[in-house]
Formats: sequence, C-alpha cells, structure tokens
Amino acid sequence: MTYVAELPLVTADQKSSIMTAPRTAESHRALLQSLPSMNTVQVGGDACETALPKQISAVAWNVERSLFPLENAELLADLKLDIVLLSEVDHGMARTGQQHTTEVMANALNMQYAFGVEFQELDLGGPTERAYCSDNFNACGWHGNAILSSVPFIAVKLIRLDDHGHWFSSDELNADPEQPRVGGRMAIAAILPRDGGTICVVSTHLESNADARYRATQFEHILDAIDDFAPDMPVLIGGDLNTGNHQPPDFDWKDETLFAKAEARGYTWDATPSGMTTRSSLITPHPNRKMKLDWFCTRGLSCIDTAMIPALSKTGKPLSDHEAIWCSVS
Repeated sequence: MTYVAELPLVTADQKSSIMTAPRTAESHRALLQSLPSMNTVQVGGDACETALPKQISAVAWNVERSLFPLENAELLADLKLDIVLLSEVDHGMARTGQQHTTEVMANALNMQYAFGVEFQELDLGGPTERAYCSDNFNACGWHGNAILSSVPFIAVKLIRLDDHGHWFSSDELNADPEQPRVGGRMAIAAILPRDGGTICVVSTHLESNADARYRATQFEHILDAIDDFAPDMPVLIGGDLNTGNHQPPDFDWKDETLFAKAEARGYTWDATPSGMTTRSSLITPHPNRKMKLDWFCTRGLSCIDTAMIPALSKTGKPLSDHEAIWCSVS
C-alpha cells in the first residue's frame, strides 16, 4: 500500500454525498471506495534510531480520543519505548482541539508515526465529549489507529476489518444515531528494521458492539493479512480487542474464541500483563466498569517482562478509560 504525507480532506461534495446516501451496506461500501483518506496511511515524524534492538520495549494504549496528547507522551517518555501502538486517536476533531493527536505524541517522543482512519466522524461525538469541543465543526473529522516507531518504516499496510457500515447502515442493529460515521474497525501493520532482520508490528481496535464470533472473524482477517504482508516474520500485535464487551453479565472474556484461533496459528498471548485494563475517565465516568480489553499477541518473540501503566497524569488526572499495557520482547 502507498502512504502519504497528508491525507486528502473530505470535500463539501463528498460530505453531501455521505449525508444523503442510503443507510445500506452497499451504499457504505461505495462511500468507502470514494474517499481517498479511508484507503491510505499517513506517515510523518522523524525516527531517532535506525534499527530496533534485539530486546524491544512496546506499549499498546487506547487513548480514548487522546484528549491530552502531550500528557500522554509525558506518561510514556520514561519507558524508553521502541514501539507505541495506539487506538482511538483523533485528527482534526473539535473535541480534541482540532489537533493531530498522533503527530503531537510522535513529535514529543521523537518518533515516526503511521496513522490510518478508522472512522470519518460526521458529528461532534457523544454528550460527555461535546463538553470538550473547541468548535462546532470538525476540521478533518478523522478518528483512527496509529503506530509510533523509533525507527523508520520499511512498509505499511491498512487492513480494513469490515466494510458494511456497522455504525452507518440502518439495517445494522448497532447503528448509533448519536455518532454518525463512515468507516469501520481496522488495523495498521508496519514492517520495521531490527538487529538481524525485520519485525511486523500491528495496531488494531476490534468491534465493541458485537459478539465473540464477530471479533474472532475480525482477528482472523488480521492474521490472514499478516501472512500476506509479512510472512515468516516475528509479529507483535497490540490493541483494544474489546474482549467480553457488550456480552451478557455471565459472559467471561476468556470465552472469546479469538484466543484459541490465534494460538492454533502459532501465536501466544503471554506478553499481556495480568489484570483488568479499564478505568473511569473524564469521558467515560463509570467507576464500576472493570474489563480486560487490551492485549498483546505475538509470533516468533519471547516475552521478557510485562506491566500495566496506569493512565494517570502526574497530577492524577485520568487520561483515558484504558490503562496502557507494556511489554518487553526479544
């Protein structure tokens, strides 16, 4: 896949087409194809190293829109990271001050970045998000996933996990009228140089409003894409897999079928720290919400250590409704 230094903005005519399009899967697929920003990856920033060391330090973090990108970077700075896998990052959204939050974090950490659009947001967000809006419009309206790297990218790939409009089509049970959007869950994969070879790293965010079978299908799609993009290469996947989300009260996240499916293909989950990964935040003020949603999945790597990084600023302010997860692998 080609990548660009700047993503093309959605034009006024394209926005009009989106707003008047039938809320069907067929219409959504056509819209996705017509929007260049949904089909490429933006790469920017400057890498500070030339090759990853044999022992790699990585974080995966759902930053919940990234309200505070500089404080996010400050939290991570002392970890001396080689790779940061981000989900729920805004680019040109009123609720995050129209900032390119990935770029802000990457520049603060002296890292290169790859950003891909998960959703073209058509409004300002939910009620708790609107309190943070600096304007009544979105300059870009992009929300997505990103990879930050201390070394330059050899290749990048955007992997779309659905195209039917899970949050757009009126025939979808999970369409949300408060958050109209075009797009769907996705992953970004990158091949990076390391001592003695290369490694593939992947940042992803699986569907929340779905069942275990749906998420397993999405994760298998990622693994299939990796086999095509980076065959026979060590792999580090990190992100919010939404395991157990929107399931009945008696459902255990351990019953998600994606775990066994990945293991059957030679992957392991031992780089994930123990414990629940969610917390109450400013946007999601749910003190009793405790879930294990965030994971590392690896192939061809040995786990050295893991840790949970509390998503709190130096003053104790919650930066996200997800903790950051950290691992060291070789």
